Amino acid sequence: MKILVLGQGAREHAIIKALIRTGTPAQDIIAAPGNAGISFDVRCETELKPNDPLEVAKFALQHEIDLAIIGPEAPLVAGVSDALREQGVAVFGPSKQAAQLEGSKSFAKEVMAAAGVPTGMARECETLQEVEDAMDDFGAPYVIKADGLAAGKGVIVTSDRAAALEHAAKFIDMGILVEEFLDGQEVSLFFLSDGKNVMPLTPAQDFKRAFDGDAGPNTGGMGAYSPLPWLPDNFVEEVERTVAIPTVQELDRLGAPFIGLLYCGLIVTERGIRVIEFNARFGDPETQVVLRRLISSLSTLLYKAATGHLETTAQPEFSKDAAITVVLASEGYPETSAPNRPIYGLTEAEQVEGVEICHAATKFEESRGGDEVLLATGGRVLSVVANGADFAEARKAAYAAIEKIQLQGSHYRSDIALKVVN
Repeated sequence: MKILVLGQGAREHAIIKALIRTGTPAQDIIAAPGNAGISFDVRCETELKPNDPLEVAKFALQHEIDLAIIGPEAPLVAGVSDALREQGVAVFGPSKQAAQLEGSKSFAKEVMAAAGVPTGMARECETLQEVEDAMDDFGAPYVIKADGLAAGKGVIVTSDRAAALEHAAKFIDMGILVEEFLDGQEVSLFFLSDGKNVMPLTPAQDFKRAFDGDAGPNTGGMGAYSPLPWLPDNFVEEVERTVAIPTVQELDRLGAPFIGLLYCGLIVTERGIRVIEFNARFGDPETQVVLRRLISSLSTLLYKAATGHLETTAQPEFSKDAAITVVLASEGYPETSAPNRPIYGLTEAEQVEGVEICHAATKFEESRGGDEVLLATGGRVLSVVANGADFAEARKAAYAAIEKIQLQGSHYRSDIALKVVN
C-alpha cells in the first residue's frame, strides 16, 4: 500500500513512525512537505503544498497513492480531502464541511446541541460589548475562544478580565465564543470514524500551559502521557455512547459524513463528562503517546476507516507500557519564536533505551564549512517520546534523553506525568 502523509510536524512524524513500527515498509510512505527528522525515515516531497487541493490530488494520482493521511487541520478546512476523494483516492481525513467541527467552534456547538452531546454553555459574540456581557453572565474564570482556526492559540482561560478582553479583541474578526468554565481533569480521546461507525483508541492527557505546575500561557501542548490509570473502567464506552456516536450520526444526517479522526477534548466534572472541543485530526502531542503504544497495524485501521469498513475491523490492541512525551520548545515560545538555531545531541538522546524523537520544526542547512547543520525553525521543536513498564521508568528515560539535547534558550516542562507517578 502506497501512503501519502500530509504535514510537517511531530504529529506527522509520530504517525509515520507508527506506520513503520506496525508493518508498513518505509519505502511505501511519502511525506509532504515533511521536515528534517521525517526525512531520516521516509522520502519527503518538500515542494508539495499540502493546502493546495488540486496540487495534492494531482500528485496522489501520479504516484498511485492508495491512502492519503491528512495530519494538520489547515488542509482539511481547505478541502484537500474532497479533491482527493473526487479522484478515487482513499482519504483518512474529513471533508471540508465535516472539518468545520474543528474549523468553527459555533458549528461544533450547534452539532452538539442537535445531537444531545453534553458540553458547557456558550455564547456567540460578534462585538467586544457582547463579549463583556457574556463574561459578566458566566463569571470568572473566563473562557474565551476564537471561532476559527488559530494554530492552537485561540483559547484563553483566565481570571484576569483585562487579559480575557485583550484576547477577544485579537480574534474578534473571527467571531468569539464565551463559555462557562468547567472544572475537572481533562482527557483527550481519539475515535476512528468511517462516517457511520466509530472505534476508540486509548485515552491520553496533555499539558497545555507553558511551564511547570500549569503556569504560564496556553500553548499547542507541552507534553502528554497515556494510559490514564485514574479513569473509571467504563469511561471510553460512555464517551463512545454519549459523544462520538451521536456526533458522527448528526454529521451524517447533515450530509457531511465524518471520515477520519474525531478528537474529543473532554473534561471530567462533578456533573459528569463534558466536551470542551472537537478536533478533526490527530492531536499533538497526544498522538505521540497514543501511537507509541499501538500494536495493531495502523495502516489497516486508517484504510478501513477511509473506505467505510470499520465494522469489519478488530478493535486496536495497545501495549500495557506507559508512554510519555516531553516537548522541547524554542526560546520565547509561545509568545514569540526564536530565530533559527542549531540543535546538538540528538544522536546521544536517541540512544537512551525506550526513546524516540519526533521532529516538529527542524531543517538542515549547510554551514560555512560545508557540513549540514540541524536547525530549530519554530516554537515547538521536538517531542521526546519514551515508554516503559510504568510511568516512573518512562519519565526517567524521557528526561534522561531531553537533558542530552542542546538548543540555546530552549525550555521544557519537568512535570509531565509526575502526578500520576506520585
